[in-house]
Amino acid sequence: MPTGPEAPTEHVILDENIRAQGHEYYYLGAFRPSPNNKLIAYAEDTKGDGIHTVYVIDADKGTAIGNPLKGVTSNIEWAGDDALVYITMDESHRYQKVWSHKLLSDQSSDLCLYHEKNDTFSVYVYASESKQYLFVQSWSDNTQFIMYLDVYKQEGGLMTLTPRIYGIQTKASHNRNHFFIKRTSDELFNSELVYCLIDNPSETHILIPHRESVKIQDFQLFSGYVAIYEMENALQKVTVYSLPQMGEEIGPLQNGRAIDFVDPIYSVYTEESQFSSNILRFTYSSMKTPQSVYDYDMTSGISVLKKIRPVPGGFESSDYLTERKWAVSTDSTKVPISILYKKNLVKLDGFDPLSMHGLGSYGASLSPSFDPYVFSLVDRGFVYAIAHIRGGGEMGRKWHEDGMLLNKRNTFTDFIACAEYLIENKYGSKEKLCISGSSAGGLLIGAVLNMRPDLFKAAVLDYPFVDVVTSLLDPTIPSTTGQWEELGDPRKEEYYYYIKSYSPVDNVSTCIDFGKLIRIFFVFHVTIYIFDFLLMIIKVTNCRYYNHLTYFV
Repeated sequence: MPTGPEAPTEHVILDENIRAQGHEYYYLGAFRPSPNNKLIAYAEDTKGDGIHTVYVIDADKGTAIGNPLKGVTSNIEWAGDDALVYITMDESHRYQKVWSHKLLSDQSSDLCLYHEKNDTFSVYVYASESKQYLFVQSWSDNTQFIMYLDVYKQEGGLMTLTPRIYGIQTKASHNRNHFFIKRTSDELFNSELVYCLIDNPSETHILIPHRESVKIQDFQLFSGYVAIYEMENALQKVTVYSLPQMGEEIGPLQNGRAIDFVDPIYSVYTEESQFSSNILRFTYSSMKTPQSVYDYDMTSGISVLKKIRPVPGGFESSDYLTERKWAVSTDSTKVPISILYKKNLVKLDGFDPLSMHGLGSYGASLSPSFDPYVFSLVDRGFVYAIAHIRGGGEMGRKWHEDGMLLNKRNTFTDFIACAEYLIENKYGSKEKLCISGSSAGGLLIGAVLNMRPDLFKAAVLDYPFVDVVTSLLDPTIPSTTGQWEELGDPRKEEYYYYIKSYSPVDNVSTCIDFGKLIRIFFVFHVTIYIFDFLLMIIKVTNCRYYNHLTYFV
C-alpha cells in the first residue's frame, strides 16, 4: 500500500472497538473477504461461549447484505461470491453440521450439506488456495476423511475425496486438474504427499514419500509451486518445489530449495498468499526474535522482511541466547528441550531461577516461538525452558502415539527427565524451579507434582484438566468423547485403572514421609507407657511428686 502525504485516505472496513461497545465480552472470530473482494463476512462472539453471529457487509459502503446468521461457529468460507458455507454445533459444542447459505435468503431455508452423527468426530471447512474448491474435513483424534464442493458446480453437493478409514488422516488442496493430498496412517506415520486427477480420486501417485525421520506438517499450493512445511529432530524446515507446466506429468517432486533461517531454534507459520503469485508469505519467530513477516521469492530464492512486531521497552534480540538440548528419559528416549535466557544475567552455576513449560498432548507441538510474557521472567534472570515431551508432535506422529492412551505416563516421565537434566547441567535447582502448563498441560503438571513433589518448588496450572476419570466418564461435557481417542475410554476397565493411576486428583499426596511419621508415633506411645508406669509406682508409694507429674503428662 502506498504511504506518505500523497497516499490515499485509509478506508476502515470494520472497527472492532465500535462493535464491542455495550458488550462485556467481544471477539471477532472470522473476517473473510469474498473472492471478488466486494463483500466481507465476519463472525462475532459477544458472550464468550464460542457461538457466533455472522454478518455480511459491503466492503466499500459498510452496509449490511441480508440478515445475519445466528447460532453458528466462526468456521465460515465463501462458496463463490454469493454464498457462504458455515458450521453449527450440537449441545456439547461439537462442530456437527455443515450448511450452505445463499446471500439474501432466510437462514431457515439453508441447505444442510453434511451432518456428522458420530459423536467422536467433528467437522471443519476450509478453501483451497485456488478458491475453486471447499473441503469439508470430518476428524477425530486419529482419523480424518475429506469431502469436497466445487464452488462452480454447487448443485452437485459434497463429493467424497477420501473415505472414512480408522487410523488414516488426510488433508487436501487443489491445483489445475489435480487434488493434492497429505496422507497419514500407522505405516505412514510421518505422512506422504500424493496427487490424483479430479476425475479419478481413487488412483493416487506419490509426490513426496513417507520418511521415518521427517514429518510432513503441511503444504501450500501455488499455480506453479508447492511449499512443504516439515519437521525433523524437532526443528521446522520449509522446502519449495517447482511444478511442471500444464499438461506435463507431475511425477515425484525433486530438487527442492530449502529456505534458510538464522536462529538455532525457531518457528515458521503459513500465511495466506496469492495462488497465482511466485511469492510465498510466512511468519517467522524464535524465542528471541519477535514475529516477523517475510515474502520469499520462490523463483530467486530471496527472502524479504516485510514487517516485524515491535517490542516496547528497548528490546534487543542480541541480548539473549537460545539453545537446544536433549534429555534422556527412563526408557533411553532422547527428549528435546528449547532454552532461552539473558546473557548478562544468567551464570549457569546452578543457582539461577528456572521456569519450565510443557504440554505433551494431542500431537500438538510447543513451538520455540516468541512469547513476550516470558520476558517478564527472563529479564529478571530466569532461565526459561520448553520440554518437547512425548504426546506432542515435535518428533512426528510416533512421538504423539508414544504419549497417548496406555503410553500416557511417558509424557510425565519425559518431563521429569527434562527437569533433572536442566538441574544436573546447572540451568537451575530444585529450590528455584517453577513449572507450568495449560489445559492438558495442567494434567501434565498435576501428574508430575504427584510423582515427584521433591523436584519442583512452585507450579502454575492454567484451567487444568486434572479430574480426568470423572470428566471422561461424562459424555455430556464438551469435548469428552473426542478425548477418548487421546486418553482412552474409562468405561473400559483397562483404561479406567490406567487413567486413575495418573489422574492428578486421584493421586494427591500430602508429601509426608509416612515411615518417619510411624516412627514418631511409635516413640510417642512408648514414652506414654513409660510415664504411665512411673505414675503407677509414684501413686503406690504416695510420692509427693505425683500431682506434679500428672499435670505434666
